[in-house]
Amino acid sequence: MLLDGEQFARHLTGYERSAWRFETQPSYTMAGEQESLSRWRSGERKPDEHNAGWHETVRAAISAGKDIGRVRVVRYPLTEYQRYQFDWGIPGNIEAGEDIRVLDLTDVELDLPVYDFWLFDDSLVVDLNFNPDGTLLNVDQRENADLEMYRRWQCTALAHAVPFGEYDRT
Repeated sequence: MLLDGEQFARHLTGYERSAWRFETQPSYTMAGEQESLSRWRSGERKPDEHNAGWHETVRAAISAGKDIGRVRVVRYPLTEYQRYQFDWGIPGNIEAGEDIRVLDLTDVELDLPVYDFWLFDDSLVVDLNFNPDGTLLNVDQRENADLEMYRRWQCTALAHAVPFGEYDRT
């Protein structure tokens, strides 16, 4: 079932225990990020309010006793967008309470999908589908998802990923 932005936002705030994302795209082209991406490119200092809305969502979840995390897939060389995420996005998300890990697949082959998804409460799957240019195509709540497969992918990703602070970008 395709979800609109409001329906998907309800999943991001309405889960009971855990929300986990598998993040695979080399770059994302989101309208709301273009200005900050330009500022990052020009070497400006990250604004204090960068990604504040997401940080509020994460802090609210953590305060309510919920878990939220992701595994970010990368391959060398890192894309410009991944470097931007690592510099401006991920550190603030972690500070807000999100558990973010990095999975470097440069020289590794694992049985994992090539698309993004969220797993909510180990029982609801939402696939995020992107166009080749990194723009969001749609958000698809999987009906009758093979939960064992998604859980296996999550376990595989977590077993091979490292906490963001331990990832060596050099």
